[in-house]
Amino acid sequence: MRRHTPGLLVAKLLRASSLFIPPSVLAARASSFHHAPDNAHRLLDETPHGRAAAIVRALTSAASSSGDTDRIACLHCASLKSGAVLDPPVRTSLLAAYARAGRGAGAGAGAALALFCEAVAPDVIMWNAAIGALTMSCRYDDAAALFRRMARELGEFDSTTVVVMLSGASRAGNLRRGMELHGMAAKRCLGAHCLSVWNALVDMYAKCGDFDSAEVVFQSMPCRDTNSWNSVISGSIFNGFAKVSAWYFREMSCSIFQPDEVSLSSILSACSRLDDLFSFGESVHSCAVKLGYETASCSVVNSLMTFYSEFRMSEAAEKVFASTLNRNLVSWNAMIRGLVQNERVTEALAVLREMRLENQPDVATLVTIISGCGDQGLLSEGKALHGYIIRIGLLNEESSVGNSLLDLYLKCDEPSNASLLFRTMPRRDLISWNTMISGYSRNDLLREEAQLMFKELLSEGLSCSLTTMLAVIPSCSNLEKLSFGQALHSFSLKCGFTRSGVSAVNALMHMYLSFGDPLAAFSLIERIIPVSDTVSWNTIIVGCLQNGLDKDALEAFQFMYCSLAIKPDSITLVSVLSACGNLNLLALGKSIHCMILKHLLAFNLRVKNSLLTMYFRFGDTRSAELVFYSMGETNLCSWNCMISGFAQNNKGWRALQFYQKMEDFTPNEISVVGIICACTQLGDYRQGKSIHGHVVRSVLHNNVFISASLVDMYCKCGRLDIAVRVFEASAEKSIAGWNSMISAFGFHGHGLKSIELFWKMNDSGLKATKSTFIALLSACMHSGLVDEGWKYYRLMSEKFGIIPAPEHHVCIVDMLGRAGRLEEAHKFVESLPSQQAHGVWGALLNACSSRSELKMGESIAKHLLHLEPGNSGYYVTMSNLYAYRDMWSGAVQVRSLLQDKALVKPHGHSIVG
Repeated sequence: MRRHTPGLLVAKLLRASSLFIPPSVLAARASSFHHAPDNAHRLLDETPHGRAAAIVRALTSAASSSGDTDRIACLHCASLKSGAVLDPPVRTSLLAAYARAGRGAGAGAGAALALFCEAVAPDVIMWNAAIGALTMSCRYDDAAALFRRMARELGEFDSTTVVVMLSGASRAGNLRRGMELHGMAAKRCLGAHCLSVWNALVDMYAKCGDFDSAEVVFQSMPCRDTNSWNSVISGSIFNGFAKVSAWYFREMSCSIFQPDEVSLSSILSACSRLDDLFSFGESVHSCAVKLGYETASCSVVNSLMTFYSEFRMSEAAEKVFASTLNRNLVSWNAMIRGLVQNERVTEALAVLREMRLENQPDVATLVTIISGCGDQGLLSEGKALHGYIIRIGLLNEESSVGNSLLDLYLKCDEPSNASLLFRTMPRRDLISWNTMISGYSRNDLLREEAQLMFKELLSEGLSCSLTTMLAVIPSCSNLEKLSFGQALHSFSLKCGFTRSGVSAVNALMHMYLSFGDPLAAFSLIERIIPVSDTVSWNTIIVGCLQNGLDKDALEAFQFMYCSLAIKPDSITLVSVLSACGNLNLLALGKSIHCMILKHLLAFNLRVKNSLLTMYFRFGDTRSAELVFYSMGETNLCSWNCMISGFAQNNKGWRALQFYQKMEDFTPNEISVVGIICACTQLGDYRQGKSIHGHVVRSVLHNNVFISASLVDMYCKCGRLDIAVRVFEASAEKSIAGWNSMISAFGFHGHGLKSIELFWKMNDSGLKATKSTFIALLSACMHSGLVDEGWKYYRLMSEKFGIIPAPEHHVCIVDMLGRAGRLEEAHKFVESLPSQQAHGVWGALLNACSSRSELKMGESIAKHLLHLEPGNSGYYVTMSNLYAYRDMWSGAVQVRSLLQDKALVKPHGHSIVG
């Protein structure tokens, strides 16, 4: 008889077992049989009964310890060679071992099913093991089919079967299947005395989103154990009920069951989601210390570090990390992730260096820390990490590491390095393309490159995703890209991206609003109204504001809030408050303020600061102060709002008071411009000079807005010489600086110098604005340069293409009035269109008053009072005109009319005191 060598015999037996394992792999395992780590070949020396028991023990150990399929295959060989595979316990153990070893993969489930199919008359235990193998491999429908076959062929099933099937329903989120299993278990009374069925039901209902039913089952349980409490705690967290989970944890602590590491880790996860649960989380930490889990359990330690990191308490997280005795890779990653989340990337890098002495960093470690370097612009540190990744060869194995490096280079404004890395990456996926396209789209100079890369992606036959579309659409930000943007819109419709969710439609709406085409955006949102979200309406509202459609923005908000009941967020409220300010709708602004208080949205600092800005725009400084003092928490923006708000409302002394109280914040450019404007109003040369000193010390003097404000301040405080020096010393002269200097010379009667400066500015390449011509015409007015004033008034439209505004007309009327040419001024005003002349008649009335021109003044006053009967300024001007002509009876009569109509003369004020 021919003898088979051991290797050939094992290979033959393995082929006969019909395992779903490639022959080459089987041969390799068979050849290593005699060198198996647990000496599986020695099991052949045991007695048949002892051999079977030993194989079962070895299989249980192999499956639970490492899940090594090679080791299990060796034990399988031993059982085949010895014949122990015919023993049901051995076959069941083999089946379970393959299932656990191939968890989440098809090979393990295939091998387990092959063993199951070889069984002549499988019992309940083997059926359960086969169903469990399919469940662990996420083949839930196959598991359900095998369960139905079991019920049909075997005619029975036990509580273990139900628990395994409920586990599958829970993982699949299949509530209907879970409820059917619940009914079957209740019908056969399988859960009456089996606690694991009750626990599985609680977990199933919670994981399928029916937490109410999970609570009903939990409350109905005849008895409970620690797993019961853990199921309801984790289930409440899964459904977003963090406070409910805290209540159940408290109840568990009062019961006979002590929390274990699962309970503690779960509740710490819940506490990290809500600010209100921070103190409760600290008490859980105390409980963990008392029960000895703080140092003994890695999962509890990791949860504690995550908890403290979420509340930006990195020091507490570091103490927990330092106190743990058994650090694993997850512990290191949790510490690094917490530091990165709290923007302490440099310290995270130090922890990484320490980690490398104990554990090899994995992909999660490196991706987290590279992302942190990118967010904080740490290019050199990112390059060092890149070098380390190349040395350990990780770039060849994981595309996610390469993608994070691409993002780093793009965020650090190194597109050339990103492009080089992208072209040489050994492993490149769609995320790589999306990262490059998104990074290029964020860069104003590389948006053309983003579009070219998108075309290259399509030309290579790669299918783009919704993320790709969201990455490339922002590259269309001006009218030059309109045709490409419309092509993207068509492509999105063709691929169905606009049907799969609102994010693509939101991006398209933003694109059209950037093009200045709000009608296209409106038509898009009409199609998605049933599924629109807060982002959709924020896009419309903000876009309307950017296009000057304040009324449409408010109408969109009203429809969103009243008709769709979509809850506004801080972006919505900041935008609608701005629209109220633009339209001077005080009543609506106050009602939105009430809504903010009602929905507890007033805790958001951006919303509070917007309220301050709105009230200052209404001139309601008292309400603005009330909001500020009720804020509690403030930031630099809050103080800037108060300083600039008071300055804009001609209350410079209050602006100075707030500036002096601002002790916790360092003034920035906005603060300085606001307080300089206040000094200008007050004529406070001493305080202005002090602010100038702070500007120089803080190296803010090169800021174009600050230098323009200083020029204006020195000019109006009578120090034209210093204003000239500040202007000439400016490193960069902005249009605001030139305008201030032109106005300054004119204010001091040097109109010709203003004209010279105007042409000098024009030669420098800066384009004159409406404000430039207001300054220039004002200079001509102050200097009596009437002919020059008329000349530049005409040049404004003829050469510079600027349509004169009412402010320019007022300058002309003032200029003619000061020169005594009232008839010419009157004809000029009459020649203006009615909508433009409305505000200019008042200037002509003032000119008549200053020149004591009674007849024309009376005619103009009659016309103005017909248009604005409630304007007290016109009555005061006419009264003064009568007084100038010593017509006191007329002056008294006008004052009486003012009192009869209950009108109040504007209060005068003096900067002297």
